[in-house]
Amino acid sequence: MKITFWGAAKQVTGSMTLLEFDDEYRVLIDCGTDLERENNPEKTRYEYGIFPFDPSLINLVILTHAHIDHSGQIPNLYREGFEGQVLCTKATMDLSELLLLDSASLNQRKFKMIHDSKKRSKKKKDIDSRELYLDRQVKEAIENFVPIAFDQRFKFKDNGYLTFIPAGHLLGAAHVYIEFWEDGRKKTLGFSGDIGRKNYPLLVDPQPLPPVDYLITETTYGDRLHIDQGEAEVLLADIIQKACIDVPGRLIIPSFSVGRTQAMLYTLNKLYTEKGFTPIKVFTDSPLAKASSRVYERSAKLLNKPARAFLEENESLFDFENLIYLESNQASKAVSNHAEPCIIISASGMVQGGRIEHHIEANISNPYATILMVGYASEGTLGWKLLNGERKELSIRGQKLPVNATIMRIDVFSGHGDFKDLTNFVTSQDAGHLKKVFLVHGEHQTMNNFKITLEQSGYTQVEIPDKGQTFEI
Repeated sequence: MKITFWGAAKQVTGSMTLLEFDDEYRVLIDCGTDLERENNPEKTRYEYGIFPFDPSLINLVILTHAHIDHSGQIPNLYREGFEGQVLCTKATMDLSELLLLDSASLNQRKFKMIHDSKKRSKKKKDIDSRELYLDRQVKEAIENFVPIAFDQRFKFKDNGYLTFIPAGHLLGAAHVYIEFWEDGRKKTLGFSGDIGRKNYPLLVDPQPLPPVDYLITETTYGDRLHIDQGEAEVLLADIIQKACIDVPGRLIIPSFSVGRTQAMLYTLNKLYTEKGFTPIKVFTDSPLAKASSRVYERSAKLLNKPARAFLEENESLFDFENLIYLESNQASKAVSNHAEPCIIISASGMVQGGRIEHHIEANISNPYATILMVGYASEGTLGWKLLNGERKELSIRGQKLPVNATIMRIDVFSGHGDFKDLTNFVTSQDAGHLKKVFLVHGEHQTMNNFKITLEQSGYTQVEIPDKGQTFEI
């Protein structure tokens, strides 16, 4: 078999790994959007259009989970000639449909921008319309998704089996365990997907892989621990007390609509239902978050035991007194005039596009406002600027505004396992049996640091692949 790393190589996003078996059967594990490349006007041009390989030669896609940096290019794969199926869990299929349709909606607006710019000027624009799919391409792709249950050994080719193992991180997220036979010998390959963390709200703990010959693992938090180690309810309650009760202010929380928002709404529900916390109006400003929450409740059997017990007793994971979902842009903007203390949860988590930009713009200069960052933000985004350094003013949507709001951060809602979790995931494998470990999905320096840690623990065959690099196993 040959393994070629076409994405998330020495960077975080764009997961895409090609497996070429000796019988010429080709499997793509994940087919994600490269967000680093998307933000770079000088995009790479490939012989096969937007892909570095011929999509018509791919036989199968295996999808670890729904996040766009793992699923976002699947509609384009079909458009460019792929005719096979996508194997994933049922929850991943449901969430992928929502996320891909949301991307298609954004693409529709980009098409309009391109059309309008052509009317005004003949200058070349940075937006590459070849990568913009619409609703119909998403629906055609989803028709070819095939849901596979966790822990079910599934034959995907002659002498080839896969098993999805719970990874935590996101509803439906899976590690992939592959067994195959070549030259009369059995070989095994493990792919981590994104590794979750223990005791995360709603989600089960990540499970270990069976022993494998070759391991491909993510390294997002490969050289750092989570800062906040306490219970989510306690930490969030303390912040709300300071931001909305001790001082009658408003709390603005940039959050990803799928996964992160559900964890926070569930935590708020527990605070109000079980802890007797003062009910404060919570505005959830994301139609995608509302739709995703319905998927979580339909998939309750996949959640952890405390969440299932809470749902059985309270009939809802997310609905509570004073929770208001904002559907329209008009309703979103009207919240700026809400005079009472409140919490506003809005996408995107990196404060890069979406309705959250309006909320930050409206509140960044308000000394009675608190902006709470709850996750990772890529360098260059407004979220990154909020997280890094003391600033007297910030440029938001073309205007410079004084920073009078309180900026806070908390990482208890991060869905990624940290250095300890990643180390445990790899070291659950026998160093004497493991032939090779490949590090992906992380910043290059983080990968180097994690490689040193593994080598010190006896794992000497560790590789950090370049983009496009091929290995024979």
